[in-house]
Amino acid sequence: MKAVLCRSLGPASSLTLETLDDPHPGPGEVKVRVKAFALNFFDTLIIEGKYQIRPELPFSPAAEFSGIVEAIGDDVDRFRPGDPVIGYVRFGAAREFVIAIEDDLVPMPDGISFEAAAGLSVTYGTTLHAFRDRAKLQEGETVAVLGAAGGVGQAAIEIANIMGARVIACASSDDKLAFARSLGAHETINYANEPLKERLKALTSGMGADVVYDPVGGDMAEQALRATAWEGRYLVVGFAAGEIPKIPLNLVMLKGCDVQGVFWGEAIIRDPEGHWSNMTQILDWVRQGKLKPHIHAIYPMDRTAEAIQEIADRKVRGKIIVRP
Repeated sequence: MKAVLCRSLGPASSLTLETLDDPHPGPGEVKVRVKAFALNFFDTLIIEGKYQIRPELPFSPAAEFSGIVEAIGDDVDRFRPGDPVIGYVRFGAAREFVIAIEDDLVPMPDGISFEAAAGLSVTYGTTLHAFRDRAKLQEGETVAVLGAAGGVGQAAIEIANIMGARVIACASSDDKLAFARSLGAHETINYANEPLKERLKALTSGMGADVVYDPVGGDMAEQALRATAWEGRYLVVGFAAGEIPKIPLNLVMLKGCDVQGVFWGEAIIRDPEGHWSNMTQILDWVRQGKLKPHIHAIYPMDRTAEAIQEIADRKVRGKIIVRP
């Protein structure tokens, strides 16, 4: 099989495309022929050894994929050869065949392309877990989305809309905010030239946002927390800005608000049935046309390094998909 390999930590340009022996599933394992895999921001970090997960070299990047079950090992109950599936394996999906355990996979319904399905797990899975399981988002509440033009930002706008929330998209440029409006954002804030706290307060009649969805961190975090409503929920999703903020805890006390960690990768290990339920819901929304994943570009496998560099250069809106 063909596989994209990281043999030494470094930039995307150091990745190689090589031929490896085909893998075989062991007990409890499923072999999937990959039809498409998706790339995320953390792929730019994991290949340089800057991510919280540090695989042993050599390894393949890419965590999420779609494909068809090729073979199963003993004690596999949920899947049979020929079943279409989507999956999440933390790393290692940038290859023609992936070995996964049952809990890593979710059945893929008819009516969804492999390209659209490949990029659903991380961004949409993270976001539905954040809103449904952590924040307990209610219809009619206001959600402020930081980094609104990125992958999880896009997912947050779309899912918050489906759940009946009012969405305020926050980003660093007018063209990113135009993209956010095209996804359904009701209000927008350009925090490169507008004070985030004051604008969030103004757009919520001084009350603040019920839920803040923050995959960015950095300088905007404290401003957004200061604009969180009484008994609001501040969702810590990630640190795309590269800086982990230090939050004054007196703000949490004075607002009676909750700062909630969203560690989707651990949540799906601890609650695989909850993950199955969330992904089934997401796939159903896509099938119904309520969710329309935005694909920035589709690359062939021999251009995976170029695709990862596009993400590193912050040129991507939505998802990059690669077809083996």
